[in-house]
Amino acid sequence: MRAAHKYLLLYILTTSCVVVNTFDPVTTTVVVGFGATLGRTIWNYLHESCEPRWIAFNATGLEADLNRKLFGQHIASRIILKAVNGFMSNENPKKPLVLSLHGWTGTGKNFVSQLIAENIYREGMDSSFVHVFTSELHFPHSSQIETYKIQLQQWIKGNVTNCARSMFIFDEMDKMHPGLIDSIKPYLDYYDKLDGVSYRKAIFIFLSNAGGESIIQTALDFWTSGRIREEIELRDLETVLSLSVFNNKKSGLWHTSLIDKNLVDFFVPFLPLEYRHVIQCVLSEMEARRIPPDKNVADQVARDLIYFPKSERIFAVKGCKTIESKLDYYT
Repeated sequence: MRAAHKYLLLYILTTSCVVVNTFDPVTTTVVVGFGATLGRTIWNYLHESCEPRWIAFNATGLEADLNRKLFGQHIASRIILKAVNGFMSNENPKKPLVLSLHGWTGTGKNFVSQLIAENIYREGMDSSFVHVFTSELHFPHSSQIETYKIQLQQWIKGNVTNCARSMFIFDEMDKMHPGLIDSIKPYLDYYDKLDGVSYRKAIFIFLSNAGGESIIQTALDFWTSGRIREEIELRDLETVLSLSVFNNKKSGLWHTSLIDKNLVDFFVPFLPLEYRHVIQCVLSEMEARRIPPDKNVADQVARDLIYFPKSERIFAVKGCKTIESKLDYYT
């Protein structure tokens, strides 16, 4: 399909040039300008650009995706929907949207980032305006942290200059070298412009396992006291979570000025998943593969996972992270 588009564009541009040869100099200038404009229009139509055709927030779509595809995360779903909806609806935000997602592995942090991208960018995670940084891949050596700081600043400045509606996802924040993320603090602050560039329409998302212990302990406390997890509110977790992350030496947000200066808009807790949520994950994966939903298969997959505490077997150690590979075994 893309090859056909290229041939179409080449044909139109070639035709324009051929027609130009038959006109007088004045007309030639007009036609050449028309051909160039038409060429740019077609190019922008077929290739992703920083325009509403390619970047348009679908609030209804995000709400539907969170309700249908994210399981066991009533707090995260509510925060994400309100935060992103409010930010994208504001044509003149005072600062970038900064979300810090925390929780045990397999609880949905990366998945939520994907859902946000898919409902803002037509190309989703494949968009050239969505940028993912992984600590161990992009910032592996502590001895080069000063170089990483400069590179990170340049990368963000260059991409936001190219498109104000850029999204930056920092994965494995718990493995990032302390102090590195502070290099982008000015871009997250309440500045109209920095060196002629406005960062206020950008989105920054931090993903981390740091703080997961605090979230799990809160969930366990509710279970022990006989209260259901849906009774857990953000106020039960937000303060302890931010303090836990700020004081955790293994966190990329350790003693960071981003927290100290209140530049993180929301600390979003992801609760550990229970057996029933794993069942939902399996059935959802079967639906995505167009396999007839089979609760017996879902039960087999869910029972095969490891849960904790060992005696009560309440929460899945890896959440839904290994569902895809395990489903291959049972189907």
